[in-house]
Amino acid sequence: MTRPPLPPFTEETAAQKVRLAEDAWNSRDPARVALAYTPESQWRNRSEFLTGRAAIEIFLSAKWSREQDYRLIKEVWAFHEARIAVRFAYEWRDQRGQWFRSYGNENWQFDAAGLMERRHASINDLTIKDSDRRFLWSLGRRPDDHPGLSDLGL
Repeated sequence: MTRPPLPPFTEETAAQKVRLAEDAWNSRDPARVALAYTPESQWRNRSEFLTGRAAIEIFLSAKWSREQDYRLIKEVWAFHEARIAVRFAYEWRDQRGQWFRSYGNENWQFDAAGLMERRHASINDLTIKDSDRRFLWSLGRRPDDHPGLSDLGL
């Protein structure tokens, strides 16, 4: 199985890979998202360490049950050969209705088939008021005409 675009990445293909990842995560479908990773993929997400697609799928199911109305924007920070560095922000609310904007950076490494074999994520959460939200599209894929992180001043 291959997941184009494949490394080595160019500016164009790195941006495509990041947008495909953003689209998948905005689907909030753990099984769909997990298919982008190698069967033995290694993750560090905040203080959690995961190995393998099954663990990733379980992690994402729990994440999206806690983080309701999740909307994400990712942006390429840098790329080289089979690696991409990404910055991102996402907005979500908890079960009590409190909104958050979570900011972070990810470092990704891909195998030759374009599957992610390593993901390291550092994330910080900021409470926000409903009136401070900026990710206001309908749930699902971010519309092509919606501003990205840099355009939003994030």
